[in-house]
Amino acid sequence: MDPPSETAYYEPLSAPRPPKIVDPPEQAARRIHILGTGSIGILIAHSLRGISNPPAVTLLMHRVGKARQWLRGSEEIKLVTQGQTEARSGFDWEYAIPMWRRHGRAEKYHERIKEAEEPSHSEEFSLNATSPISNLIVSVKAQQTVSALLSIKARLTPQSTILFMQNGMGIIDEVNKEVFPDPESRPHYMLGINSHGVHSQQDFVATHAGFGTIALGLPPRPSRPPSPTGEESTAFSGIEMAPSSRYLLRTLSSVPVLAAVGFAPIELFKAQLEKLAMNSILNPLTALMDCRNGALLYNFANTRTMRLLLSEISSVYIRLPELEGLPNVNTRFSSERLETLVVGVANKTAANVSSMLADIRAGRQTEIDYINGYVVKRGEELGITAGFNYMLCQLVKGKQNIVQRDDDESVPFVTKR
Repeated sequence: MDPPSETAYYEPLSAPRPPKIVDPPEQAARRIHILGTGSIGILIAHSLRGISNPPAVTLLMHRVGKARQWLRGSEEIKLVTQGQTEARSGFDWEYAIPMWRRHGRAEKYHERIKEAEEPSHSEEFSLNATSPISNLIVSVKAQQTVSALLSIKARLTPQSTILFMQNGMGIIDEVNKEVFPDPESRPHYMLGINSHGVHSQQDFVATHAGFGTIALGLPPRPSRPPSPTGEESTAFSGIEMAPSSRYLLRTLSSVPVLAAVGFAPIELFKAQLEKLAMNSILNPLTALMDCRNGALLYNFANTRTMRLLLSEISSVYIRLPELEGLPNVNTRFSSERLETLVVGVANKTAANVSSMLADIRAGRQTEIDYINGYVVKRGEELGITAGFNYMLCQLVKGKQNIVQRDDDESVPFVTKR
């Protein structure tokens, strides 16, 4: 997560305090915490509160300013569907003020405050809650995940489940390295793939523009022995899951609006790869060309670029150890089939601005390291050089840097009063 501004170090001194939540054990096991109040977090939180006998839902605020805005407003989440706005309330909230890094070491806000303040105000404090979290849904941007989880690491136990609802792949490897290096104390993980069309232009309000589904499941094993029958040996119903994982899956699957469905790990992995291939074309190319998704179509130069990238992606996919021994891998992940998927999504979302283009225009960090960067990383592990995807990563980072630098150097225009 981006380092906060200097003024943010002093925010906690006058920060509003959330009400203290004391749940009985049964209620605590049902409570769902949501880390990230962007469009996907809003959709899930709003939908959960709409079912009969809903679980308690806690929104985790990563900034004091966000909490102030929540309290100044109606303390509701609003979802706009087909022009109709529906507001839902009853949410709890807590702080999850993130870590940020200095010289490779994670630091809390209050540690920076202690350095900056006068001695009379240097007592250590933290706004973050300390009660255990059983069920956590993470919907922050992929590049913000490690910092966000470090802020609540102490609240997660080996019995907890974290559901990652994000674009890109490779996030769990980074979380294991930076947040939970000890397998014995590591929470359980789940992955989610969202196909709903949701966008948000203001805090705590989202527009549900297109109905889709959410695929849920456990991460696949890094490698798997070939099945004698050439098929996945474990049906979804036979997969062992932690109680918190099974509860999260059962609860989300019961929400009609979300249309969530459980998948076996390897089937979820295949679906992830397909979505990654689509994102690895549409996101960076629209970001670099500053155009909507549909503008990439019916352009021979763009088509040749797509095919070069997809050829690399396909060559990496079909050699992944997770897919070893499975039937039809070469056909499912051929560059021709991946191109069909990309063109289909580009046609369906022709008027959309991709999330990466929106980030670039705002001068924000993008998720490129978890999209094309994942292809490059897996290619290196297999001895495959994904040069075109590597170049695309550098071009996107270069453009983001240019936009951010221009914003930093711009002079604000003040009108006469």
